[in-house]
Amino acid sequence: MTEESSLHWPISPFISPEAGLEQSRKGWWRSLAASVMGLMTAAPTDPEAVVKKYLVEVKGTPVDEDCIICMEKLASPSGYSDTCECRTIKPEMVGRLMNCQHSFHMLCVLAMYSNGNKDGSLQCPSCKTIYGEKTGTQPKGRMEVSTFPQSLPGHRDCGTIQIVYHISRGIQGPEHPNPGMPYTARGFPRYCYLPDNEKGRKVLELLKVAWNRRLIFTVGTSNTTGESNTVVWNEIHHKTEMDTNLSGHGYPDPNYLDNVLAELAAQGVTEDCLRK
Repeated sequence: MTEESSLHWPISPFISPEAGLEQSRKGWWRSLAASVMGLMTAAPTDPEAVVKKYLVEVKGTPVDEDCIICMEKLASPSGYSDTCECRTIKPEMVGRLMNCQHSFHMLCVLAMYSNGNKDGSLQCPSCKTIYGEKTGTQPKGRMEVSTFPQSLPGHRDCGTIQIVYHISRGIQGPEHPNPGMPYTARGFPRYCYLPDNEKGRKVLELLKVAWNRRLIFTVGTSNTTGESNTVVWNEIHHKTEMDTNLSGHGYPDPNYLDNVLAELAAQGVTEDCLRK
């Protein structure tokens, strides 16, 4: 089984010249245009529209309350007034996130969003609540899944799920730290293991969602070697050893499945995603 992090355009097959080749070409372009428009309307990423989608403007802000983004008082203009220009969001405007109810300068949230992945989602800088569908900056690659009967330490009552991640070196895109520069991909393919039980299979399905949302890896600096511009894990821990846990990357680890479920939830990947 393979999970691809790629996008495929719907391409209509050409009909025969006798049936009208020109008509087929027009149909293909209409299909392509519809696909593009569908993507654009499904997840609008215009920064001002995203900010206004998730924040409600509030009046009468307490004088002594700070904006934790710019560290200025909410009763004062945003600290980004001189660096972030906006047509409709003014420096003095304060907004409250709809679910968690935390308040910030709306211009500060705009600056935060514009400096990120610009994927149509927001994450509260105070409590980390995610609004929308968070995506990451994982380079293109391949995720393979297989099972075998050998058990993991601590899970002797079931077999094992093996996940293999394949990512190759490449060139950084606009979402990466240094666009246009090469990035390395050390240690691939990477082999990871889960118990083949009910909770392990749930973790697997959520990891597939995280993979498709480009959340499992990113391009950054390795904590192990200090190398920059390289593919690194992105805060979702994996078990890369089967028979020992001396390094902390293997089994037994009775808390691992619960911990990784919490890490996935922190990225916006929960059981609700499996019901869609």
